[in-house]
Amino acid sequence: MPFHISLDGHTDLAARIYRQLRDGILDGRLRAGERLPPTRELARELDVSRNTVAVAYERLTAEGFLDSHVGRGTFVSPGFVARSKRAAPAGTGVRPVARWSSLPDSPGDVRPAFDFRVGTPDPALFPLRTWRRLVSQALRPSLLPPSGYADPAGLEALRVAIARHIRAARSVRAGVEDVLVTQGAQQALDLIGRVLIEPGTRVAVEDPGYPPAERLFAAHGARIVKVPVDAEGLDVTALAKGTRLIYTTPSHQFPLGTPMSLARRTALLAWAERNDAVIIEDDYDSEYRFSDRPLEPLQSLDHDGRVLYVGSFSKTLLPLLRLGFLVAPASLRPALRQAKQLMDWHGDLVTQSALASFIDEGLLARHVRKATREYSVRRDRILAFVRDELRDVLEVVPSSAGLHLCAPVSPQATVTVDSAVADAARAGVAVESLSTYGGTRGGLVIGYGLVGTDRIDEGLARLGECVSAARMS
Repeated sequence: MPFHISLDGHTDLAARIYRQLRDGILDGRLRAGERLPPTRELARELDVSRNTVAVAYERLTAEGFLDSHVGRGTFVSPGFVARSKRAAPAGTGVRPVARWSSLPDSPGDVRPAFDFRVGTPDPALFPLRTWRRLVSQALRPSLLPPSGYADPAGLEALRVAIARHIRAARSVRAGVEDVLVTQGAQQALDLIGRVLIEPGTRVAVEDPGYPPAERLFAAHGARIVKVPVDAEGLDVTALAKGTRLIYTTPSHQFPLGTPMSLARRTALLAWAERNDAVIIEDDYDSEYRFSDRPLEPLQSLDHDGRVLYVGSFSKTLLPLLRLGFLVAPASLRPALRQAKQLMDWHGDLVTQSALASFIDEGLLARHVRKATREYSVRRDRILAFVRDELRDVLEVVPSSAGLHLCAPVSPQATVTVDSAVADAARAGVAVESLSTYGGTRGGLVIGYGLVGTDRIDEGLARLGECVSAARMS
C-alpha cells in the first residue's frame, strides 16, 4: 500500500490509524477497490499490536469506508466516492436575486502597521481579566435557563441593566419591556428592515452616511434616497414625500461627527408625524465624549412613538462580543420579537449575562471613563497634527465624541485624496477616504481606536508625507 501512516507522538494509536486511513479515503489517496494490508502485516510494519490495527479497521468497516471479505482481504469500499478538492459545486446555473449580486464583498482582516480606520475600539483597553471572571460566573448551572432557550428579546437582567444605563447616560425613555437585545447594531437594523420594509419602500439615508445601513436596507428591497447633511445635521427640507423610513445618526453624525441641532431634531420629528414616517436613531459611537453633554436624543423628544433607538456595545467594548440593543415603541415590539425569534431565537446568553453584571457592577462606566482619557490624548494628537502640518490641505470638522475625526479637503487646496490613501497603504498606514461614505466633498476620515498612543506620531508622520505628495501643482 503506497500510503504512509505516522504514529509519532500519539498515545491512542488505533484512533490515529483510523483517522489517517479515513482521510486518505476521503481525499482520494486510497482509491475505491484498493486492497489494504492484512492487520498482521500492517501491525508489524507500524510496530503495534495486531489488535490496535484491527480496531481501526473494524471502525472503518462499520462506517462504510471499508469492505472486509473473509479469505480475500479488506478493500476500500467501491461504493464510496472521494470528496472533491473543491468544497462544493460551482453552481453556475444558480443565482441570487439581483439586489444581492450588486452588493460589495466584506473586506478581510487586514492588519496594517498603523491603522487609522474608523469604527473599532482598542482591544488593549478592554478589561479582559474582569470579563473572564464574569463569563465564568455566568456559566454556573443555577444561572442557566431550565429549557436551554430564553426570551427572544434577550436576558431580562441585561435588558434591565441597559434600560437603566441609557436612561442615565443618554436620557432615553425606556423600561425593561422596551429593550430588545441584538447581535450588534446591524442586527437591530436588519430586524427593523424585516418588519417595516417591503420591496419599493422609500428609505432616506444621510449623505454622506453609514454604508452598512444603506446596503442592508437595499438588500431588503428598499428604494434608497440620499439626503444631504449640513452643519446642523440631516436636511429635513430635502426629504421627499412618500418616505416611509428615515435613518439618521443625530448624536454624532457618521462620518462628519457633527451633532444634529435641537431645531433640526424638532423639525425632523414634526416631518415624520405629518408624513406618517418612522425614524431610526442610530446612536453610533457617542459613548466617548470629550466635552459637552449630548443633546436630548430624538427618542426622548418623540411623543408620537415614531422613533426606534439603536445602540451598540461593539464600539464601546469589543466588536467580537456582537452585542447591541433596540428600543422600540409598543406598537412594533411584538413584530420585532417574532422577527428575532425567527432569525436566531436569541443571542448568546452567557455573554448577555456577563454584560449585565459588567453594567451592574459599574464596570462599564469605569471602562468608558478610562478609555475616554486615552482616546482624548490620541484625538488631540491628530487635531494638532492636521492643524499644524496639514493646515493648507485639510480642515477638521468640529466633533466632541466618537472614535474618529473627519478632515475634508480645504476649499483652496488641490489634492488627489485617493492617491494619498493608496500611497499611505503602501507605507503601512490604513486611512479612509471621505468619498467612501458619499457626499460631494473629498477628504480623510481618521480613526484613533486602533493606533496606540506611543505609535500615533510615527503613523501621522507617514500619513502627512503621503498627503503632501498627493498635492497637485
